[in-house]
Amino acid sequence: MMIETGGSGRLWLLSGPHSSYALHVTERDELLHLHWGRRIALADAEALAADPLPAERPFESALDGHEEYPVEGGPRFVRPALSVRSREVRGTEWCFEEYETAADPATGHELRLHFHDSLHHLDLTLHYRMRPGCDVVERWTTATHVPNGHRAPLELLRADAATWTLPHRDGWRMSQLHGRWGAESRLLRGPLTPGERVIGSRRGHTGHQHLPWFALDAGDAGEEHGEVWTGALAWSGSWRIAVAALPDGRVQATGGAGHDDAGLVRLDPGASYTSPVFAALWSGGGFGAASRAWHAYQRDHVVPGGRQPRPVLYNSWEATGFDVGEAQQRELARRAAAMGVELFVVDDGWFGDRVSDRAGLGDWTPNPDRFPNGLKPLSDEVHALGMQFGLWVEPEMVNPDSDLYRAHPDWVQHHPGRRSTEYRHQLVLNLARTDVREHLAERLDALLHSAPVDYLKWDFNRCFTDPGWPGERYPERLWTAHVEGLYELVDRLRAAHPGLAVESCSGGGGRVDLGILARTDQVWTSDNTDPLDRLHIQHGFSQLHPARVMAAWVTDSPSPMLNHRRSSLRFRFVSAMAGVLGVGGDLLDWSAEERAEAASWVALYKTIRPVVQQGDLYRLRPPDGGGLSAVQYVHGADTVVLAWLPAQAFGAPVPPLRLRGLDRDAAYRDVTTGVVQRGAVLAERGLRTTLAGDLDAAVFHLRRL
Repeated sequence: MMIETGGSGRLWLLSGPHSSYALHVTERDELLHLHWGRRIALADAEALAADPLPAERPFESALDGHEEYPVEGGPRFVRPALSVRSREVRGTEWCFEEYETAADPATGHELRLHFHDSLHHLDLTLHYRMRPGCDVVERWTTATHVPNGHRAPLELLRADAATWTLPHRDGWRMSQLHGRWGAESRLLRGPLTPGERVIGSRRGHTGHQHLPWFALDAGDAGEEHGEVWTGALAWSGSWRIAVAALPDGRVQATGGAGHDDAGLVRLDPGASYTSPVFAALWSGGGFGAASRAWHAYQRDHVVPGGRQPRPVLYNSWEATGFDVGEAQQRELARRAAAMGVELFVVDDGWFGDRVSDRAGLGDWTPNPDRFPNGLKPLSDEVHALGMQFGLWVEPEMVNPDSDLYRAHPDWVQHHPGRRSTEYRHQLVLNLARTDVREHLAERLDALLHSAPVDYLKWDFNRCFTDPGWPGERYPERLWTAHVEGLYELVDRLRAAHPGLAVESCSGGGGRVDLGILARTDQVWTSDNTDPLDRLHIQHGFSQLHPARVMAAWVTDSPSPMLNHRRSSLRFRFVSAMAGVLGVGGDLLDWSAEERAEAASWVALYKTIRPVVQQGDLYRLRPPDGGGLSAVQYVHGADTVVLAWLPAQAFGAPVPPLRLRGLDRDAAYRDVTTGVVQRGAVLAERGLRTTLAGDLDAAVFHLRRL
């Protein structure tokens, strides 16, 4: 990992273990992209810089598809990454000023390119960073309105984090993750046709509909072969990524915060805006190698304590709903502890007048009828049982029927004179307001001090619909300022309570992105806990995010949430063991035999947890067509395979699983059976699973001798 400078100080080459990224500034101050792909030398980058731009053609720009960060204005027609407006002038014309490089053993090498627009008095800094030991390039942008003797503000209509430029190929294929509530993170892969494909969210949060991620290949990449270019935006609010297939065959992907060009932030003289990070990487080993690189990057450089194991949890929601009581929670805790659970979580219904979803949100004090002595007695018992204690909260929301709303109706997002929209009988608090953040920080801090609380499940159960901010001179900034306020609030709580863990939830997977993962320990993948549906959701999720952050529960069968499919405890557990294992069923209704079987699965998971949560993932067979699917994790000398058979058609034998990432010259012993097999045999012939029938599943734990 290094940054080299050439071309008389106007060319830069960033290199990781396997890839390089090159760019340069011409004598006309045009910032041009040179290379993103397999690792090259500085002399190669200088040779690329010596090539002239294409000749001018009628109705086309020679800059389009070649610029590193296209701005609005001048001889260009592609989507701009930067759009600036003053009272008189819109657009940007910059000059290059200087560059800086910095190296830090912990954060890596950073390149900063400084430009200036003299008409707008705007400084623009483009940041590039590569972390130690990985090929991920992190990019972001800082825009500063330089004081200029008068106080006319600038409006940033758009200030994207980055534009990614790909090389010429005969054709392109795009992969994306799409869905809806209960069906998140589904992988879609298809041709990229001429024009633009735009994905994003206009909802104020990341959204269930699209994850802020893309992957591009020339149509010939597979799971373990071929070149793949892939990027992910670290932002938890409204966002947009536009992937453009240009007329000359080049491809550019531009993305950042905000859902359109209506307005981002107003900059008074002296004020700055810093975009979120847009990270990307190139892989020469197919989609699987790209995923493994993303997973390692997040464990090492994004997720707090990403190399620490996450505990097995129990959540009380499906057992109790809103009918929460101390005695019943104590009994659930005793049964969970007997199964080997390590973290007990009381879900919605413990606070205020919360007997349904119509009241209580915003009043973060224990209901005195349900918890007459507060939460401490329950928390103390949970800890005495050897478990950690957690609570569900939804701090960004309020019910109109709550003490908080009655005292501060002006704290919610709303447009004066318009009817407020309620979803789930709740409104959105405006976290862009300092007084709102201060109140929430005080209430949550008091809650965390009132009883030993180790974990918060932080939910967000509705989208923005009335993003008004009465009295604010530039209310458009609410879209970004709310998210920045969320980040500040979570950071503040974690700093004050260093042992606190946080799970991001938004009606399931509605807020999953690199921005929230920089502040939380795991994410709730989907409200859909059906184990068969989860295989598809988890397959898509794994394209970007590691098992270490993917919360997965074993719930009752049939699943009460969506499709009412019946499945065995075996199938439910093996499905959930692909991530951070949790249990969410009604243990008061489980038989002694079911609880004993569950305890054996929990014990097994604990033995394979280091491999699943920290290992390299190989997707052996995707969950397509109802046949055998499987994933494999490799960590040190250990290999774990999770295999599922949704249905066996026509009595056909189930094919063996050809394993990957093994030492072909070594022998591997099955930890359970003691059977020894050669690595080459497991790779070529494969692992025989003995699965049969419908909804069968198995776990295999192999250790290199």
